Amino acid sequence: MQTTELDPTLSQALDAAEKGRMRLVIGNKNYSSWSMRPWVLMKAFDIPFQEIRVAIGQPDSGTRIAQYSAAGRVPVLLDGETRVWDSLAICEYVAELFPELALWPRNVADRAVARSICAEMHSGFTGLRSAMWMNIRARFPGKGRTAEAQADIGRICEIWEDCLARSGPHDFLFGDFSIADAYYAPVVMRFRTYDVALAPALQAYADRVAAHPAVAQWMQGALAESERLEKYESYPG
Repeated sequence: MQTTELDPTLSQALDAAEKGRMRLVIGNKNYSSWSMRPWVLMKAFDIPFQEIRVAIGQPDSGTRIAQYSAAGRVPVLLDGETRVWDSLAICEYVAELFPELALWPRNVADRAVARSICAEMHSGFTGLRSAMWMNIRARFPGKGRTAEAQADIGRICEIWEDCLARSGPHDFLFGDFSIADAYYAPVVMRFRTYDVALAPALQAYADRVAAHPAVAQWMQGALAESERLEKYESYPG
């Protein structure tokens, strides 16, 4: 019987993951939406890692982050000598390490849609990002409703409606919790902060995401943080 050997780099990465040697560098849980995505994903699937939190907006933040990433941004996944410094790339990397966990949907068509909506979130929705920044501790009801943000909210609702309707009703976007849900978890945080009204089915989905143990743990961490970035703590006008 012929056997296929693992790529040495992949084999080392799997060994490191199993022993909990992967390290994930993140920013503040209250503000860093990009950090939230891979952190929530890895917690949701019980993938062991060591958290390294670097508070952003501090005098030494840039210097500290530069120790881990030449790009100067978080999140960064450190796996031995391998460094992955983009949230979507981290999710893809971890999905490749653990194919048995189905971090992406198993169905090929669903997987294609899941990748598409994550890429759309990754590169778009600038109106929402700029007008409705993430601050889990804060409440800004009714704020940030620029025309661009409203258009982004409408598009996100379309995405959720389409995904939740695929192959019949289910709890998360593609059945079980996946990268897609982790990717839209920061949107759920924003919708809560700015009190965005959603259709009942979409509000129920947002509530399920917020109640997921990994998301709830991130939220608890955000509430426990002491740092304040004043530019995100009040809304002008």
